Amino acid sequence: MSGGASMGKPAGASTGTFPPLVLFDLDGTLVDSAPDFVATLDRLLAERGEPPIALATLRPHVSKGSRAMLATAFPRLDVEAREALLPRFLAVYEEELARHGRPFEGVDALLDAIEAAGSRWGIVTNKPEYLARLLLPRLCWDARCAVLLGGDSLPVRKPDPLPLLHAAQALGVAPGDCVYVGDDERDIIAARAATMPSIAALWGYRLEADDPITWQADRLAARPVDLLDAAAWPRPVAA
Repeated sequence: MSGGASMGKPAGASTGTFPPLVLFDLDGTLVDSAPDFVATLDRLLAERGEPPIALATLRPHVSKGSRAMLATAFPRLDVEAREALLPRFLAVYEEELARHGRPFEGVDALLDAIEAAGSRWGIVTNKPEYLARLLLPRLCWDARCAVLLGGDSLPVRKPDPLPLLHAAQALGVAPGDCVYVGDDERDIIAARAATMPSIAALWGYRLEADDPITWQADRLAARPVDLLDAAAWPRPVAA
């Protein structure tokens, strides 16, 4: 699978009620990866003689990225010291990848339904691309995901719309015929700037102060299984 590889269906083809192309965020949207990150940070904390971090403490920060998680686990360290920990964090996380986390309940059924309808799905994440690509075969998704872009695949990352636009273009689908599903405000900002309909995944990771209603997604979904209902999907944007 390559970033621009398709699944062999004509561009924009769909025989069901799903959009021709569904693009997903990864952590907090498709995969409950928080347990992997807890295991990673517990190892880093132990190396410094500090107690482990609770899953409930870390979970809201996962979609904010590696630096936000390091800031949560090491609040007494300054920015420079936390930045120095980043390579070690990524190296340990690679070892813990998919050892503890798993797809959210209902995600596998949703992906099956999208494919059964003749539509395609892909991933646009801010996670480093090499880590996302390592994860896919462990979930048996590597031959199914039509396109994958990581946070370092292009010069910019979400909330910039370019990764979403690039993914749609790689598969020959107009942005308005795609839907982007994500659990963070950056996901919705990127989709709106790309003129791509969006769904806010309420089952994901959010800080207590986050209010998804204010993100202005086209739809809100409480659970992955809710998206099995055709009425849950926003309609394509008129050309």
